[in-house]
Amino acid sequence: MRNVLTVILFMTVQVVIAQPHTHQSQRSFKFPDFNGLKTLKCDFHQHTVFSDGSVWPDIRVKEALLDGLDAISLTEHLEYQPHKQDIPHPDRNRSYEIATKEAKDHNLLIIKGSEITRSMPPGHNNAIFINDANKLLIDSAMGVFRAAQQQGAFVFWNHPNWVAQRPDGVAKLTDMHRQLIKENLLQGIEVVNEHTFSDEALQIALDNNLTIMGTSDVHQLIDWDYNVPNNHRPITLIFAKEKTPEEIKSALIERKTVACFKDLLIGREEMVKPLIEASIVITNAEYQKGSSILNVSLKNQSSCNFILKNSSKYQFHNQGDIITVPADGEVVLQVKTLSKVQEIFLKFEVLNGIIAPNKHPLIEWKYSSVK
Repeated sequence: MRNVLTVILFMTVQVVIAQPHTHQSQRSFKFPDFNGLKTLKCDFHQHTVFSDGSVWPDIRVKEALLDGLDAISLTEHLEYQPHKQDIPHPDRNRSYEIATKEAKDHNLLIIKGSEITRSMPPGHNNAIFINDANKLLIDSAMGVFRAAQQQGAFVFWNHPNWVAQRPDGVAKLTDMHRQLIKENLLQGIEVVNEHTFSDEALQIALDNNLTIMGTSDVHQLIDWDYNVPNNHRPITLIFAKEKTPEEIKSALIERKTVACFKDLLIGREEMVKPLIEASIVITNAEYQKGSSILNVSLKNQSSCNFILKNSSKYQFHNQGDIITVPADGEVVLQVKTLSKVQEIFLKFEVLNGIIAPNKHPLIEWKYSSVK
């Protein structure tokens, strides 16, 4: 049965890829660019049969194309190789090579990476933008991080709230992690991994100047693990000057990221706010005839459903204080301005934006062409 389903996925991907490049899959992620930066959709934690996953690397490429991703990394476990009796591969770079060959005719970047797989501490960590995974097969835990640094890697801490290593589900820094951060051997942390979100990991990122990451950590098919199309994988949104490996790496180092998890956008305020401001726009504001009720159209230009709590001085004629603007959709607010105005200011707390534990951004929209 598994083989049949895999064939079905493969055939579906082939149909989508065969379409003209101007057509996108309906399941593709959509987020706007802003402030001269490109919003790139990335998943830098995935597995295949070359470690403990269940699919060939080309399937990961096809899934990424279906989801409209810009860059991925197949981060096979260095030390954990449960399939080695069936798929022996002395070259730890092989998964990357197969994926790169599959992606060569498509606008998808494959970033070479591996997962450093150790007990706690330091736990599991991904090293991406490496040159040679084979040279990271080192006994010493600190030694492998230093070897990754010598290759120019960007390293982030995987699932710090993983119950197999943290039974209480609470991410906590250890002395080794503090040392890794101090020596700049650890630059990021997953606040989202697979089906979990960690407030504590977010606070660790903010307190220690680490890059905020969100990843799928997929092992089976994406469609199985995430019940696509009803849900979608977690990803990291990276805000880069250009869609190149060099600029993506620079953006990661500069902490220009937001983790996208279900309908949550999690990141630093300076990244989350402009993303939301670019995602929701006022397209029209027009008074109902013979009244002081202003119809204001809010359009959502993203794949995220936004939940807004009214913080404006106005009340609405057709809504309560909590408003949902659906993904790639539009709502019309009937604003009671009491007297006619030339411009409208609307202010909302965005409840599905998270800029710190239990803290949401306040966003103000202005529209000056009221009719």
